[in-house]
Amino acid sequence: MSHRELVLSVPHAGRWYSPALACWARPPPGCRCRPGDAGSAGAYHGCVLERPEGDTWLGLSGDPLPLDEISRWAVSPRCGAVVVFDGTARDHAPGREGVDLLEYEAYEEHVVPRLAAIADEIRVRWPEVGRIALVHRVGPVAVGESAVVVAVSAPHRGEAFDACRFGIDTLKATVPIWKRERWRDGESWGLEAQHLVDVGELDPGAG
Repeated sequence: MSHRELVLSVPHAGRWYSPALACWARPPPGCRCRPGDAGSAGAYHGCVLERPEGDTWLGLSGDPLPLDEISRWAVSPRCGAVVVFDGTARDHAPGREGVDLLEYEAYEEHVVPRLAAIADEIRVRWPEVGRIALVHRVGPVAVGESAVVVAVSAPHRGEAFDACRFGIDTLKATVPIWKRERWRDGESWGLEAQHLVDVGELDPGAG
């Protein structure tokens, strides 16, 4: 295993273990996320999604994602295409039916720098891109609600589609966010956990 890999692991007593950092990590005093309700170990649900002043919108939100606002924000006078990916909670998972709720947990100080790295990489690969949004829910997400939104504007549709696809694929591969599933017979952490890597480790030809 590469020393730069970050292994997705179940939060434990308000902490999570990162082999890449070789330590148990807690949120620092400056984190804008507040602990979740009792019984939700390691949850930090109070993240506030703030509209940016520049051309990159990154963050976590404990509230429903403002899909329409993000779509309107992504429009740029110099861009003729806006592509928006809206990842919604579904009612099943591998080997499970009747899923009725997802719960996402993440620490903002570990997530936002990785989102920024994805946005930077998008601008390197597609220099004409205008605006980029990479935002994710934390806390409970009901079936049908948005869990993640990626939006990209570009002068032409081809680069907008390619950059948006790269954005969501890379977010899934590089950003440490945990998912718990609740279904009719119980609840547990999602079965689709994977090793996470740095953006710089991805195949340069991807996208």
